[in-house]
Parts: sequence; structure tokens; C-alpha cells
Amino acid sequence: MKTRLPTHIFDLPVHELRRGYRSDTYFWREKLALEKAGLHPDVLMQVFQKKQVVVAGIDEALAILSVASGYYSDYAEVYNLFDEFVDLKKRAREVYLNDRTEYERVMQRKLDLHEEMDSLWVSGFKDLSISALYDGDRAAPWESVMHIRGDASLFAHLETIYLGVLARRTRVATNVQRVVEVANGKAVLYFPARFDHWAVQGGDGYAAQIGGAHGVSTDAQGEWWGAKGAGTVPHALIAAVGGNTVEAVRVFGNAYPDVNLVALVDYDNDCVGTVLDCERALGDRLWAVRLDTSENLVDRSIQSMMGTFKPTGVIPELVYNVRRALDREGFSQIRIIVSGGFHPEKIAAFEEQGAPVDAYGVGSFFLSGEYDFTADIVEVNGEPCAKAGRQKNDNPRLTALTP
Repeated sequence: MKTRLPTHIFDLPVHELRRGYRSDTYFWREKLALEKAGLHPDVLMQVFQKKQVVVAGIDEALAILSVASGYYSDYAEVYNLFDEFVDLKKRAREVYLNDRTEYERVMQRKLDLHEEMDSLWVSGFKDLSISALYDGDRAAPWESVMHIRGDASLFAHLETIYLGVLARRTRVATNVQRVVEVANGKAVLYFPARFDHWAVQGGDGYAAQIGGAHGVSTDAQGEWWGAKGAGTVPHALIAAVGGNTVEAVRVFGNAYPDVNLVALVDYDNDCVGTVLDCERALGDRLWAVRLDTSENLVDRSIQSMMGTFKPTGVIPELVYNVRRALDREGFSQIRIIVSGGFHPEKIAAFEEQGAPVDAYGVGSFFLSGEYDFTADIVEVNGEPCAKAGRQKNDNPRLTALTP
């Protein structure tokens, strides 16, 4: 049975969402214009996109609607309170390191403002009827992924937020799934943290798991689904111990005796030689090796083989060289992880050649592409009403949201 994530998982900035602080201004103005005119049309809002995707962000979008659909009983008062709230957020950052007393005063006042703004909020979520796909469902182009029915003034200001969430999370989940599909059951590791803002890690890591990733590189990426970050010895640690890979791996292993020990072996551009040095020195403690040769370098073991294939970076021939060297010395249990510029086409080529890879580490590809969602009103007060070119698309796969 499919389930949905609870609202508290998402750590939503509730008051900022209710106030329209993170919404396109024209949606906030739409909401207020309807309220001021006394208009409360019963609408059907239809959400869709135009590609074949693995949908993610549904649960987060539902959480946004649940905490921020409604209206304020006194807008003039909440405007004053919210402006002070935003100023206090800035003040808290300013004094955090150098004035603990002032910081505690600011934080207490923020809590007071939370309560005051809550007292002015009238939730309208119970008056909405929502049905949606589940995170992880596949959706066809133009297929409805969510229907929201109810008073437009209750949720008009949230369109920016839930569409952005769906676009971001679906992009990650779909890209991960594309990689998983060509990896033939090999582990796919989610490594794009360094290519984007730190604040997106929680939701992106969850979307990666929805798409089929086997591991993530930061604890934050695993927070929503109960995983921890994993990783290998970084190049920086090798440099910090004088460029000695074996010593770096030993230092790392001693510091983390319960962690699967993975040696990064391209520091000297001699993967075969470094792999054997590490295995001979560390024995059964070594769990795997990772090849990450730069795209503008030719590994030492490849230089005598050049002629009929692209020789630079991590290539199938390099993986074969490492695998044969390990097997010859009786180290067949050592796994091989590859990383560095991997994407579906490159992974498919590795698999077609039977490259003896055990896991693929993929980074920036997971953040590529555009998966934009659109929301349209398609019915008003039970009658068809949509912009030219749009119409209601019923979808029997949508599941009604239950409290």
C-alpha cells in the first residue's frame, strides 16, 4: 500500500508561505483581489507537465497546501507582525555569534510572533478536495498529476510554491531513474551536492531515493527517508598527507573503523598501481576502489593501449585493467566504483561493453534538464472554464487525499 510523507518532515516556512512571501507577487494579489471583491469561486485547478517523468514532490506540495491554504482575519495586523518577523530573522543572524543575550531575546520574540500570526490565520484546507498521484508514480506528457478543487481565494497564492517543488523534485527523480534503468542493477550513487545550493539537499536526496538511488553523499540528503551519507577518501585528504594515497586511506580507515573503506585511486594518474599498493597494504580492510580520472588525462595503464578508442578519463578499458590486476593478485572481492562525468549514455556504453563496474557515482547530470509543471483552472462553479488550448483531463489514477 502506498503511503505519503507526514507534513512535519518538510520543515516548511509556514508563515512565509501563508503571507505569500515566497510566491510570485501576482498570485498573492490575485488572492487578495478575490477576497476584497467578495468572490469565492469554486474552481478545479489541474496540475500537469509535458514529459514522461517519475513524479516527485507530490507529498511536499500537499504539505504546503495543508499548512498554507486559508486566509487572515486581520491583514493589516498580520502585515505588521510579519514585517517584524522578517526583521527579526535578519537580526538573529546578525547577533548569533557575538551577543547571546540579544539572540535569545530575538528568538523569544519570534516565538511570540509565531503565536500571534497563528491566531490570525483561518485554515481553509479542510474545505479543499485534492486528489493526486503518489511520489514515484510515472506520469505521461499532459497527464494530470494533481487536482485541487475549492475556493480559489484559499490557495491562489501557493501556485508558485507547489509548482516549483514538483519541478525540482521530479527533475531529480526522473534523472536518477534514467540512470538506474541503464545501470543493469548496479548501484547508483547520488553525488551532486557540490554542484548546487546546500539548502536543497533534503528534498533532492528524497527525490533521488524515489528515482532509485542506492546511496547519497550527505546526511541531509538522507534525512527524509532515514539514510546516512556515505563516501570515499577525498583527494584533499590524500594531498593533506603529502600525496600518499595509501597513507590517506589508512588514516581514514583508522578514524572510521566501522565504515566500508573505499580508496580513491587516481591521485597519481596510475589507477592500477595505486589500487595494488592499497590492497597490499590494507588487505581485507579495503572494501572497494573508486576510479575518478580527469577527463583531460590518460591513465598510465592506458597509454600503451591507445589507438582505437577515446583514451581520456574513466573508460571501460581502464576498469578492465584494474579488475584484471586485482584478480591476478587474488583480490577478486574488491569492488570497483566509477565516477566523473557519468550520464545515461556513458553508463549505457559501459554496460554494452560489459565493463566490470559495481557502482556508478553520478553528479551534475542529476540536476540537468527542465521538468516544468503548469497549473490551470479548468472548471469554475462546476462548469468548464479554461484558457484556450487547455481542458480538464480526468485521471483515474489520482488518489483522493484523506486527513
